[in-house]
Amino acid sequence: MSKAIFNEKLTNEEKYDHFIKRITEGEKIEADDWMPDDYRETLIKLISMHGISEIMGALPEKEWVPKAPSLRRKLGIMAKVQDEMGHGQLLLRVAEDLMKPLGRTRENIMQDLFSGRLKFHNVFHMEAPTWGDAGLIGWLVDGAAIISQTNMLDASYGPYARALKRICAEEVFHAQHGESIIIALAEGTSEQRKMVQDAINRWWEALLMFFGPADATTTGTSKQDTTIKYRIRTKTNEELRQDFFTKYIPRVLSLGLTIPDETMHFNQEKQQWIYEQPDWSRFKEIIRNNGPKSRERLELRETTYHENQWVRNALNMAK
Repeated sequence: MSKAIFNEKLTNEEKYDHFIKRITEGEKIEADDWMPDDYRETLIKLISMHGISEIMGALPEKEWVPKAPSLRRKLGIMAKVQDEMGHGQLLLRVAEDLMKPLGRTRENIMQDLFSGRLKFHNVFHMEAPTWGDAGLIGWLVDGAAIISQTNMLDASYGPYARALKRICAEEVFHAQHGESIIIALAEGTSEQRKMVQDAINRWWEALLMFFGPADATTTGTSKQDTTIKYRIRTKTNEELRQDFFTKYIPRVLSLGLTIPDETMHFNQEKQQWIYEQPDWSRFKEIIRNNGPKSRERLELRETTYHENQWVRNALNMAK
């Protein structure tokens, strides 16, 4: 029996129960399968934000391509920028398939970005004034991304899970690239060590915010509950943040660097890291495109999009 005939014989309640049974048993949902409206909308929002963040995330490092300290470093960061752009295109293609039944296209995604309806990750609104910042993005920001994305490698939506498998494999190399830069600077002159420490101090709050608030009361959203309910991911924001601390705090300290939080320590009784909460009101302002580099990067992306409209027109004519 075909999917279409099978679905016609079921009520919406029966379809929903069948859908829940499938994801509970570990089956993957595909683009042409029936899915609840809130599942589809959650995926569209999540994957569109992820895809756009990959593209916007390449911009801080793109600024360092002409200023990298050696040819080898220049080639490394150019390759990383290219990878991030490719990740964005791959994810937007996944989002497009989900949007087709709703009559929406990639053009809608881009217009949502330019109008502010579609957010991109808080860390990519930040400045990267030194080579230490470029290294830290690769090491800790991409490290945080790996922790977040590997949590969704077994996502119930098959196309996203498969895209993440490729993306995470490449992100491991990006994190190693960033770590190489940081180690070289940390083992260098006093000025270079200070450059790294200053970068950590600048980025620490943004890194805490990377995983989102611990609960819905902070931002008034229950997105994390929906993604866990539908087995898109398995861990909460706070669990992911704790995983990040466990992996990276020892590495930071091993380089003789410090964490800019005097309250930070591991509580043996609770088996968790204790830390000073970031300013979540600032987080909301940043993702509303009021961060240090929000306007500049959005303007660059919009200008580039319009300047290259002729390429999209030519591709459409060739179809």
